Amino acid sequence: MTYVLTFHPPTANLKASLMDEVKCIFEPQSVVLIGSSMLREKVGMTSPKLFSDVVYNMKKFYCGKTNIVDVDEKKGSVNLDSLPRIPDLAVIMLPPDDSIVQAEKCARMGAKALIMITGGYKDHQRVRLLRLKEKHGVRILGPNTIMGVINTANGLNTTFERNTMPRKGNIAVVSQSGGVGACLLDWACFYGIGISKFAFVGDKIDVDDVDLLQHLGKDRSTNVICLYMEGVKNGREFINESRKIAEKKPILALKGGITQESAHRAKSHTASIAGSDQVFDAAFKKAGVIRVENIEDLMNGAVALSKQPPMRGDNVAIVSNVGGPAILAGDTVGRNGLKLAALSETARRKIENLYPGVDASNPIDTIADARADRFGEILELVLCDRNVDGVLVINMLKSTFFEPADARVIAKVAKKHPDKPVVDVPAGGEDFALVHKVLVDSSIPLYNLPDKAVKALKVLRDRYRILEKH
Repeated sequence: MTYVLTFHPPTANLKASLMDEVKCIFEPQSVVLIGSSMLREKVGMTSPKLFSDVVYNMKKFYCGKTNIVDVDEKKGSVNLDSLPRIPDLAVIMLPPDDSIVQAEKCARMGAKALIMITGGYKDHQRVRLLRLKEKHGVRILGPNTIMGVINTANGLNTTFERNTMPRKGNIAVVSQSGGVGACLLDWACFYGIGISKFAFVGDKIDVDDVDLLQHLGKDRSTNVICLYMEGVKNGREFINESRKIAEKKPILALKGGITQESAHRAKSHTASIAGSDQVFDAAFKKAGVIRVENIEDLMNGAVALSKQPPMRGDNVAIVSNVGGPAILAGDTVGRNGLKLAALSETARRKIENLYPGVDASNPIDTIADARADRFGEILELVLCDRNVDGVLVINMLKSTFFEPADARVIAKVAKKHPDKPVVDVPAGGEDFALVHKVLVDSSIPLYNLPDKAVKALKVLRDRYRILEKH
């Protein structure tokens, strides 16, 4: 049986009030964490470990006031009724029936937002939660968010991964799946990717993609928005809101449940209506959302968008100190609907006069003994060429004379040409790690294989096409 609640259309004042409550999910002045130091579900996320780990992260990172309510422990804990002030945000980590009881208490107190960490809710339990919004105006993230939210600006961190906090940055991530979100979070932490906000949305009985897009669209610390979606409640509203935001900020989306079998699994996973893949594809295009194929492409594209300008044309130049990877990159350029730039005769002649052993045909092989000075001069001439819209640099260390510190010249030259994107490929594992240490804080996106860098340029090209339409 399906339960549906009908609300009256919100007035402008009510809409503004509801959005203020969404803001409290990320920017509360005070938080109450409600869990148990004893209760452990046979199957489910409720456990003393989850509770203690969330408490640990909040105490370590969050700069606001945190209160702890342990429903099974009297010492060292407080009762909800005895809190010194009404919390803006309540984070609840109990089985469904117990969570609802605590949620009702918090809503009656005047809490503005709830994060429901645990899952396993039945339809009638979801209805009870939704009635809290109707009666008290409280906003609800979840249930089944698993890890809630992160705000790197104020240290808000309701995840249960101890000591996990990404670097501050301008990329926001919204994930309908705790597992996919956790993978993206791990990716961001491992590669030092700058994050503004993280939101694990779970079942989306109240706060959904549109609410979060509206908030992130106005968030000054967010320049790029990443979505992992399995379904959407209101497609028309999603398209309209995304289109407005895409005029100012790029939106990347990864859709789960594109086959019939996985769509059925997605429905049971987060209680979502997955919809047909063709419908989503058309919706993304209409909304100006850039669609990607996998988790890696989502983060790689976001990094490119956060650091480099959109690419105005299809013409890509490749500057490399090795031949084979450059040839593979050239093949990938064509497969992604881009073109190898035909360098002007002037640029080619200048390069070959400077370095007689270099063949300035694109891809340009700077030869294995190239160091910073040669890379810098050739890259400068390439970026000055009107026939070039973007540049892919490959600078391997093994089998070449190139040193990690030489990579600084790439960022230096690229800074002089802010209208043309530059991406860098220190291909491999150890080589990538060494160059990453040098350029991690620069404006140059780094990728460990050429095809990943080409896909990133394709995202930058797609972004420019979206801006042209607006």
